[in-house]
Amino acid sequence: METQNMSTGKVAAVIGLAVGAILVLQQDRDPLDAVSTAGSTIWRRAVFCIIAGLSLLAAGWLYKLLFCPLELIKGPDDVGYIAEDGRSKARAANEVRRRRKTGELPPVYPNGWYRVLDSHMLERGAVKNVSALGEQLAVFRGHDGKAYVLDAYCPHLGANLAVGGRVVGSCIECPFHGWQFRGNDGKCVRIPYAEKVPEFAKVRSWPSCEVNGQILIWYHCDGEDPQWTVPEQPQITKGEWVYRGRTEHFINAHIQEIPENAADIAHLAHLHTPGMISGVDLRYTHNKTWEFLRHDWKAQWAPESEPNRHCSQMLVNHSLTVFGCHWSLLDVHVVARQVGPGVVFLQFDHSFLGRGVIMHCVTPVEPLLQCVSHIIFYQANIPPLVPKFILKAECIQFERDVMIWNNKKYIAKPLLVKEDSAIQKHRRWYSQFYSDNSPRLRHQRDTLDF
Repeated sequence: METQNMSTGKVAAVIGLAVGAILVLQQDRDPLDAVSTAGSTIWRRAVFCIIAGLSLLAAGWLYKLLFCPLELIKGPDDVGYIAEDGRSKARAANEVRRRRKTGELPPVYPNGWYRVLDSHMLERGAVKNVSALGEQLAVFRGHDGKAYVLDAYCPHLGANLAVGGRVVGSCIECPFHGWQFRGNDGKCVRIPYAEKVPEFAKVRSWPSCEVNGQILIWYHCDGEDPQWTVPEQPQITKGEWVYRGRTEHFINAHIQEIPENAADIAHLAHLHTPGMISGVDLRYTHNKTWEFLRHDWKAQWAPESEPNRHCSQMLVNHSLTVFGCHWSLLDVHVVARQVGPGVVFLQFDHSFLGRGVIMHCVTPVEPLLQCVSHIIFYQANIPPLVPKFILKAECIQFERDVMIWNNKKYIAKPLLVKEDSAIQKHRRWYSQFYSDNSPRLRHQRDTLDF
């Protein structure tokens, strides 16, 4: 809807420009002269102004296509649901959420690092309200330039610090009564109308880090300190790789379903072989019209050993065939390294297309709702159109998985064949991120409709 409104606004702007130009050009003309030449002159000028306006719009569109980052932000009901019989997407999504069998689920919040924001989305002195891990968080950047993450609700009377709150130095000020909470530990340092601040006045401060252009928080059900760090990508830090865009999707599934795809090698040949142009709706991706274009995949998954047992790697070789001919120039080798339950680095290294990384981040919003983002950084000397095409291609393939995840049931004891052995191996590896006290879903909540 927002895109439609923007398009309507652009058309209105062109028409307004034409009409305004005509009125301005006619102001100084003699009335008799205007009557005699009104017909053709006015229309020539109108056509000229409209063409000029459309040319400006085309130039802006071309500039955005060639030079601006690609940002595709999808809502919770935009992808992965089938809306039939006159139903809206939102209604179809809510019906699936209510009626779908969830299965015997693992704990819903694994221990690990999770992305909450991209760095460029949080300016100095700004505060954002973020929903993650069933909590409301106030993410703010102090005037010292450092990002802080606190629980959003003020312990005084429950106001949301991120909704109307003000950054003061390295503190956040409550919009209700002006209490100020320090970013690094959540301690209240000032109550404007009180002589003394109680020692116990504080909000929870989340362990956080800012690396690779992202702000992440550490979650552990027992409150333990971070057990590993998120590896820095030196090319990003040095500016050799630059931001070229991001996508964002919401997945109605358990978090473990998403990284488990890395070990499900067999699904690549069936779900992801049809070409990009066949789209994301699985009812039509195998249409014979598009069979001339095929993606071929060879992949393997394996966990890493100590001291990186929290990491795993998927090695992928992709090739493209058009009308049965192999286009070797577009062969791509990808190393997908998962770090903990919520962060994956997809490294691209191609002699023609260049080098870069897509950071695939999964953050639980609530037990069965995951926010998944793909952020791409790419060689600064490669035309932006290349990484934007890669990101778009990744988005199309990913949205096919979304349609599966949004409608499937989690099966704790799946019926597997020997070729599926990596799936059980992945589940054993992933279980390290659960503890005895990791929260479980006790009942299905269906009050948070899209």
